[in-house]
Amino acid sequence: MKFSYGKIFVLGLGFLIISLTWSVYNAYVPPILDGLLSHLPYSDTLVGFIMTFDNIAAIILIPYFGALSDSTWTRFGRRMPFLLISVPIAAFFFAIIPNFSSSLLYLIPIIVVMNIAMAAFRAPAIALMPDLTPSNLRSKANGIVNLMGGFGALLFYFIFTSFFSGEQTFLAFPVVSGVMVIVLIALFLVIKEPMDQFTAAKKRPQGITQSLLRIMKEPEGSTRFMMYAIFMWFVGWNGVETFFTLYAMDKWGLEPAPAAFYLGFFSLSFLVMAIPSGFMATKLGRKKIVRAGLIGMVFMLGSFYFASPIPLAIGLLILGGIFWALININSYPMVADMAPVAQLGTFTGLYYFFSSLAAIVAPPIFGVLMDLVNTRMILFPLAALAYLVALWLMDRVNKGEVQPEIS
Repeated sequence: MKFSYGKIFVLGLGFLIISLTWSVYNAYVPPILDGLLSHLPYSDTLVGFIMTFDNIAAIILIPYFGALSDSTWTRFGRRMPFLLISVPIAAFFFAIIPNFSSSLLYLIPIIVVMNIAMAAFRAPAIALMPDLTPSNLRSKANGIVNLMGGFGALLFYFIFTSFFSGEQTFLAFPVVSGVMVIVLIALFLVIKEPMDQFTAAKKRPQGITQSLLRIMKEPEGSTRFMMYAIFMWFVGWNGVETFFTLYAMDKWGLEPAPAAFYLGFFSLSFLVMAIPSGFMATKLGRKKIVRAGLIGMVFMLGSFYFASPIPLAIGLLILGGIFWALININSYPMVADMAPVAQLGTFTGLYYFFSSLAAIVAPPIFGVLMDLVNTRMILFPLAALAYLVALWLMDRVNKGEVQPEIS
């Protein structure tokens, strides 16, 4: 298998559509739900709970499809068939969300079906990166694909919020769906999967349940602590991302689109730092860089509580994007290098199992706590606490650095 930065760049388009889709979803679906539920008590709790419906499906399906793709082979490859089937389904149901924004009865099933389809291709799509990349280049390659993912978020926060605002807001949904289909065509034409790793997978099949049990029983514990740390830092960020639009509407009196716009500064600095963070980890070590990012996120989130002027908040969000890049660019390569070569899809599924579990747990917990104290101003201190716990867990991880090439 010959490594190609060009193919990694095209693969990054898959990250772009994932990031763009979730940016639109997380910015506009909570206000839709808030409008439908605001007359009820504990409305924030209900919004947070409904926002986990999709993740309940994802926590089961992402690991399952990641493991299934390890032992699947067709003339289109082993990961690609999952994209060819699921992306068009996800695109269709995402496009019609605005058409049912006044009916909770129809909206929830549409959201669930869309997210089931997204879950079915996510792990196979992500696993393509380590499939196509040797260990020593995975942080750099992950920087490239996450640069594309960051660009997807940037498209929404700085472009979509400008062109699709006011009465045009919900046009963002069908436009994103069109981009999803275009990107799928590009991936299909450019990405040709290596068969050697599929051959290895056939020799050593292991299901997702067995892999999870093996990790839980691992005497040294690095993989287990890594998964726990991933869970905690995604708890922190999912809480912020779910309620940021509502937080900004409360604190600064903004409308949903301008509120989402400010979160774009976080994505912008993440995008700028994506590739440098991969190079830094290659030179200094992945764990050191991830720890530095966690320390920085604790500082940023803890300080945000005092960020009353909007320019100060923007500055903190820019710092946060830099720190988040240090964590997010290098954590998945660490997981990939903890995985046996035949189980990259399975370990990718485990990565998303813990991140999806965080997405289920975080919104209702944050919503309940904000309802109990009757203010959304505790959002960022709660997130800072989650990152502090993740830092403590990361100190117990001793694996995941670059693996030597086997000749």
